[in-house]
Amino acid sequence: MKFEKKRSSVKQEIPTSSMPDIIFMLLLFFMVATTLKEVEVYVKYRLPEAKAIEKIENKRLISYIWVGKSGRIQLNDAIVQVGDIQDIMYKKRTELPNVIVSLRIDKGSDMGIVNDIQQALRKADARRINYSAMLKQ
Repeated sequence: MKFEKKRSSVKQEIPTSSMPDIIFMLLLFFMVATTLKEVEVYVKYRLPEAKAIEKIENKRLISYIWVGKSGRIQLNDAIVQVGDIQDIMYKKRTELPNVIVSLRIDKGSDMGIVNDIQQALRKADARRINYSAMLKQ
């Protein structure tokens, strides 16, 4: 009785049967992980110019306050009064302790309004403040 060695046949193909499942899982992951929220700005403003600016990398931590030349104030998606800022930002800061408040203030607006907003943010203990500006060319 002779025993012969049988060579195992190795397939040279890459199995592609599970590729649609993998693609679907990746697509679902990116759909869940990506945020596409755009805030509609109701306040007309022109940012002041600066010689040097620094970009904030983590945009999820930012809460925007727009101040127009007319004195209208928009906080995220709503038009608010100066007195409302303290309560809104205190709630936001309790939910997100590292929140950064980005002030986008028209370069011709009254500094009294800016000072009132700063005082309201101080009372809400929102002390991480960013002042937005355009790069001077």
